[in-house]
Amino acid sequence: MASPVYVEEELGRKWDKCLSDGLLKFGGGLVLGTVFSLLFFKRRRWPILMGGGFGIGMAYSNCEKDLNDTLRSCSSCANKDTKDTK
Repeated sequence: MASPVYVEEELGRKWDKCLSDGLLKFGGGLVLGTVFSLLFFKRRRWPILMGGGFGIGMAYSNCEKDLNDTLRSCSSCANKDTKDTK
């Protein structure tokens, strides 16, 4: 028999995924920004910062979607529980 999956455990896993996703996307944005800075923009700093910002923005968007989906499914479970007790 499968053990129940608690919402807290699922949220913890989502937060871990969000942090790792954020670090990877931030690092990838920095690397791409550095490459573009070296090749096309005469070693300026703004492409590096912009690449890191794009990476963080993408990670934030993905994390927000994942967490909202989890919380919405949790609120529908809570609504079912309150209907059963009445």
